[in-house]
Amino acid sequence: MTNFLQPPRLRIGEDSEEERHATWLELFYDLVFVVAVSQLAHNLKEDVSTAGYLGFVFLFIPVWWSWIGTTMYANRFDSDDIGRRLLVALQMLTAAALAINIHHGLGESAPGFALAYAFGRAVLIVEYIRAGIHIPAARPLTTRYATGFAIAAVFWLISAFIPAPWRFVLWGVGIIIDLITPFTATKFQLKLLPHASHLPERFGLFTMIVLGEAIIAVVDGVSEQKWEVLSVIAAIFGLVIAFSVWWVYFDNLGGTPIQTARAEGKIWTVATWLYTHLPLVIGIAGAGVGVEEVLISEQAIALSNPMRWLLCGSIALCYLALAILHRVGVIRYCKIRSKFRGVGAIVVIAIAIFGKGLLPVTVIGLVAVACVVQVAQDLYQSRPTTRLVDPGI
Repeated sequence: MTNFLQPPRLRIGEDSEEERHATWLELFYDLVFVVAVSQLAHNLKEDVSTAGYLGFVFLFIPVWWSWIGTTMYANRFDSDDIGRRLLVALQMLTAAALAINIHHGLGESAPGFALAYAFGRAVLIVEYIRAGIHIPAARPLTTRYATGFAIAAVFWLISAFIPAPWRFVLWGVGIIIDLITPFTATKFQLKLLPHASHLPERFGLFTMIVLGEAIIAVVDGVSEQKWEVLSVIAAIFGLVIAFSVWWVYFDNLGGTPIQTARAEGKIWTVATWLYTHLPLVIGIAGAGVGVEEVLISEQAIALSNPMRWLLCGSIALCYLALAILHRVGVIRYCKIRSKFRGVGAIVVIAIAIFGKGLLPVTVIGLVAVACVVQVAQDLYQSRPTTRLVDPGI
């Protein structure tokens, strides 16, 4: 640990090509979001309906964006001084407050949720101001970010003191300002692109957190049922789905979009890669709840429409997001894999449409087969002989 007064330093630039990994502080910070994602999943379990799903997404976005804000700051500017540790501790407190208020986040806990988010943004703004003071080269970027995030935070702060539905209108305005703020600083971002090895690892870790919820869902679903043959088979299918999504995501994870932006000056590749992770993790979290609902359903009775659509729609959302991620160039053969992900999404939606009357184990089994096919396609494309002749490069 360094001196309290040591300023943050620019973590990209001359060292941008060096391998860099998440720090222990970043991993510790992630623990709070394990709880937050769990609370979000709990909300969805209580209301598996269109309204319940929309509420789940509405709360998921600020939670995800809170994590993004701290992660992107640490990617560019970081230090291990006491000041940085204390600021991260404050961010952990605000993230914990978010998690505490999620359960009734659209009801009586909404003011607490709004205040927690606003104070979390305030800490991030302090960090950007601090970085701008000590790093003149980054000042145009940090000023733009601090300004945009401050405007958004004001909307969230005000929303805590006015009733619904106007409270949620202000939430929407605030989160839109937050999401578009980086696009107002694209010319500055090109000079300070994210680290090509650190950022994919951080996004992979958050994806792992959400996948962990899917595993917990399988365990919870099995523990709430009697150990019957169909229940065990359905649980195996649930694990197969989680493992397949893990496989196709992490086998194709890398910093190619950042490297492309650095070489060609195309900031949109990084932005597309970053923002597409939102529907991906929403889909994974929703699929985890869907798997649990399938497992606790009566296996001898046809799966209900809401449960079938939750599972299939969430997996389809995952594959649509993966199709976009592959399309922006994560690896060679990305165009071919992007097409297969798109086809996979269509197949899973077809299961939802034509699967009415099917047993829970049948529905989850068909989805598992569709997921395994995606893994098989990646394995096929990875064959040495295929790499030499594939026209889709």
